[in-house]
Amino acid sequence: MLRDKNLIPLSHQHQHALALCVRLDRALQAKEVDLGAWQAEIQTIFEQEIGIHFSAEEKTIFPPARRVPELQPLVDELQAEHSVLRNFFTKAAARTLSNSDLLMFAEKLAQHIRKEERQLFQDMQKLMTPQELSVIGAALNEGLKDASDICILPNPATRLRPKT
Repeated sequence: MLRDKNLIPLSHQHQHALALCVRLDRALQAKEVDLGAWQAEIQTIFEQEIGIHFSAEEKTIFPPARRVPELQPLVDELQAEHSVLRNFFTKAAARTLSNSDLLMFAEKLAQHIRKEERQLFQDMQKLMTPQELSVIGAALNEGLKDASDICILPNPATRLRPKT
């Protein structure tokens, strides 16, 4: 199903976060992890985009989705996942994540994003009216206005280097 135009800004941000997960997973697989650099990048991405994204979802997406009975359990689950992910971001800011924490973070963030895209957004598009989605879209534009609108590029320490 094509993504409704009102949800596309969130989907674009999801792509940015999934790119982070892929890069982090590749670095962990290659055993090329500079913990400090990764934690700094995770902190920056949270401050510039994901924190604003979570807030917009919690204020703009979750309340109207909760009003749809079929979506209530899913929204509750996603809200709980935001709390778990925020704990990872807090640990990254404190520079207390380990390599195994980074792996768990990447897995949980990717799973969360896929659940929003494949379940919440798909079901919202099926169960909500175009007018409801339009109201959500207008509120999202306002809620996301302070988020970075570009994908943050990896810094040299978090970019995989070719094997020599």
